[in-house]
Order: sequence, then C-alpha cells, then structure tokens
Amino acid sequence: MNIQIFGTRKCFETKKAERYFKERGVKYQFIDLKEKGLSKGEYQSVRQAVGGRDAMLCTDCRDQDTLLLIKYTAEEDKDEKILENQQVLKTPIVRNGKMATVGYQPEIWKGWE
Repeated sequence: MNIQIFGTRKCFETKKAERYFKERGVKYQFIDLKEKGLSKGEYQSVRQAVGGRDAMLCTDCRDQDTLLLIKYTAEEDKDEKILENQQVLKTPIVRNGKMATVGYQPEIWKGWE
C-alpha cells in the first residue's frame, strides 16, 4: 500500500485517519494542505475516484464565501477555483494509488489492507 493523507494539522478527522493507519502499522505520507496542496493531477485522480467534485467539497467549511463563489462559477472554471482555494475541500483525503476517499472512512480503508 502507498497511502497518502492530505489534510491539516488542526483537523480532527485527519488526526483520526492518521491514528487509524498508525495503529495498524501501515506507513503513510502526510501532506499538509496549508503548506502544499493537491496538484492538478492528484486532484483529478481523487475527483474521479470519489465520484466528482461535489463529493470533495466541505459544505460546512469556515470559508463559506469561497464555497458560494465556486458554486456560482462557470462549470469549466470550477476545478481551477477549487485548486486555488483548497481550504474548501473535505479532509482527510486519503489516497492509495488510484483509489481514494474523502472524509474519515475506515470501512473502505479495511478493504485496502
């Protein structure tokens, strides 16, 4: 397994995901979205794996203004706007190759082991 966890240090759900893999002895790489966000390719891969951009957006994030801006942006510009404002993404984003989840989803991660 090649696990990557994208999140923030203060996110409780991200900490739970890190603990989940740590307790099972699974090595993972943590990427802080505040320091280094998802690349365009990583974003596209995760978006495809989770079933679209709407599944990736955090509807109760702190930055509601940006979320609304994205909602009313032209369809072809939405992905670019999300990449510029990654604070609106639901965390943790956990990748294992082509597979990915958004949010804390241990029931799916069990199937990866």
